[in-house]
Amino acid sequence: MRERREREMRIVENQNGRPRPSKPETIHGCAQSGDLVGLQKKLQENPSLLNTRNSIMSQTPLHVAAGYNNVSIVKYLLDLQGSEKLELEAKNMYGETPLHMAVKNGCSQAARMLIVHGAFLEAKTNNGMTPLHLAVWHALLQDDCTTVSTLLEFSADSSAKDDDGNTPLDLVLQHGSGSVKLQEILNRYNQEQRKRKAIGLVGEAKEKMEEFEAAMSKIVGLQELKLQLQKWAKGMLFDEKRRALGLNIAARKPPHMAFLGNPGTGKTMVARALGRLLHMVGVLPTDKVTEVQRTDLVGEFVGHTGPKTRRKIKEAEGGVLFVDEAYRLIPMQKSDDKDYGIEALEEIMSVMDSGKVVVIFAGYSEPMKRVIASNEGFCRRVTKFFYFDDFNTDELSQILHMKMREQNESSALYGFKLHPSCTVKTVSDLIARETTENQRKIVNGGLIDPLLANARENLDLRLDFDCSDVDSLVTITMEDLQAGLRLLSQ
Repeated sequence: MRERREREMRIVENQNGRPRPSKPETIHGCAQSGDLVGLQKKLQENPSLLNTRNSIMSQTPLHVAAGYNNVSIVKYLLDLQGSEKLELEAKNMYGETPLHMAVKNGCSQAARMLIVHGAFLEAKTNNGMTPLHLAVWHALLQDDCTTVSTLLEFSADSSAKDDDGNTPLDLVLQHGSGSVKLQEILNRYNQEQRKRKAIGLVGEAKEKMEEFEAAMSKIVGLQELKLQLQKWAKGMLFDEKRRALGLNIAARKPPHMAFLGNPGTGKTMVARALGRLLHMVGVLPTDKVTEVQRTDLVGEFVGHTGPKTRRKIKEAEGGVLFVDEAYRLIPMQKSDDKDYGIEALEEIMSVMDSGKVVVIFAGYSEPMKRVIASNEGFCRRVTKFFYFDDFNTDELSQILHMKMREQNESSALYGFKLHPSCTVKTVSDLIARETTENQRKIVNGGLIDPLLANARENLDLRLDFDCSDVDSLVTITMEDLQAGLRLLSQ
């Protein structure tokens, strides 16, 4: 690779990095010689010549003027107002823009003009080199760091890599007689750039943590889970800062987990919030959550389950795969024949180390023991187990109030409100009186939506058509909630 680099650098040195001489009577000849009057005349006669390409390297007049540091020509072309629009990012046969041409020839004034007029600092040639790569080449050949300094002044990306994976600093280090001064300039700039990036991330991290806290505030109870999620969120954000400062740290393993608890305890809702969180802190490229059950994964015949499961895994890539009622993948009793659910579980386990998806297994606590015992690698891959306790009456009341506060236009209760007498305490007491502990355990948070639907029906039933009190038409009272609960009990 080093020999190839030196050969490429000799080619640039032999050509002086500039286009071969153009005929003086052409517009490219005027751009090369600095003949501003001649160039103006040719453009007045034929404006379409502005972006015309020469036959040697497919360069525009701006390429040529920039490569010879003819700043009066460059300025004129940049300021020109006419029917033709200047192609500031035009590329020659090597994929070089006018800015590439300026910096690789040490034309700092022309480069500055191009950048001020909006030239793209990170444009890449056919072999992936940015202007900074070519400025470094020039500095190594001519011992002149001027164009390098100009690009750094305008915050060129010193971490950009060419098609061989080399940064501008790598080119210096690979060059046997590399400039010590150039190394110092790039090293100092890299350190400053990392510090600026890290400082910028502080503000972003605070915003992300505020967003995270807001999402967590909408989840009732589950304090242990919230604390773990807060640890993850903060840790991920600190990792961003560490990498921004140039620290080479290990990547975190995908946080696969198991949610254990009865129906209605918020497992699906938390999984969706978790998908948003993991995307927000950079663990996952998307916030999508793909929810599946046994019927989505398991086929009816031999050979159907593997492809069916792999399609769902592919669909979930980049996000969370939420396997609800995961215990249904493992039969309650052992059989001589292999159950297809076990095959589906094995397919899921096989991709959990890839980092492409985060898997959450959910289900009742006791039956989930079958899943845990069914595969020796389960506990190695699933490192966090969260128990979703049944909601008490206070928590159910909080969920009811939260749902009423956060209705959207698609909700059946949009525009309705609770009567002031429906406090968290009074609604909690009502739920305790009208339901049994066993009833609450069976449905948990699933109690609230049908309760509110019944309460609205009761509101409609007790209102008179002659009612003219606008507030009464949309206010759910304790009487309505009590009637709703009694309907559910029946």
